[in-house]
Amino acid sequence: MTVAERALTIDCAGETLVAVLSLPAQPARTGVVIVVGGPQYRAGSHRQFTLLARALAGQGVAVLRADVRGMGDSTGAQRPFDDLSNDVAAMAGALRQQVPGLARVVLWGLCDGASAALLHLQADPTARIDGLVLVNPWVKTAQLEARARLKHYYLQRLAQPDFWRRLLTGRIGAGALGGVAQSVRASAQGADAPAAEPFTTRMTRAAQAFQSPMLLLLSGRDQTAQEFAEMLKTSPAWQAVLARPSTQRVDLPEADHTFSDAAAMQRATQTTAQWVLAL
Repeated sequence: MTVAERALTIDCAGETLVAVLSLPAQPARTGVVIVVGGPQYRAGSHRQFTLLARALAGQGVAVLRADVRGMGDSTGAQRPFDDLSNDVAAMAGALRQQVPGLARVVLWGLCDGASAALLHLQADPTARIDGLVLVNPWVKTAQLEARARLKHYYLQRLAQPDFWRRLLTGRIGAGALGGVAQSVRASAQGADAPAAEPFTTRMTRAAQAFQSPMLLLLSGRDQTAQEFAEMLKTSPAWQAVLARPSTQRVDLPEADHTFSDAAAMQRATQTTAQWVLAL
């Protein structure tokens, strides 16, 4: 399908967001806002957001991607991912205005962009959002980081004969075992410091309150995804969200954080397109 693209500017609390809108040849009924978080701009790492937007538009979906305030070509001061609700609202509103025939709008976010999408819904429960695609959401806390490191690195290393040979011959210092002990202690702690709690708690509440379809995409070769997976296992609230028929989880074992491998990017794009079109 032929794809048309045009640049536009969006007002956001007195600042200007620079955006690109990808449109299919035929009128679109579904629109996707790519939420860009962190020190990133609208093209994404190795142009992944550009490629995703064009692929979705090629299948009949309108896609808007923009630089949030303080990033790329947009004006204003840079903000952390947990303070992007106004930016997300402005982008979703602009998409509906530019494509008036839309029946639904979906937020697609990677890493802290996924976290920002959830936090937007927590900040504005009345937001007109009809679906969420959360890709390797950012939930880093000291406890979750330690659990992921212990499970996906240290335990695998302890099971390798080469590790013990190198330790016994002095080629690995005893400090390596100290790292294991440190991770065990950190992962066993009952709670993180209060300063680390709010954004993950707010994300969880938003997920609980959001009753529309949700897709979780998790990379197998990514610590951020591993930390989120650990939270899914230990949180009754997230377990309840996962148990809903409207929630789907797809694991991509060979993918890294940003799908830098072409095959992984293709699978992530196809999974997203199939899910969005099924809405």
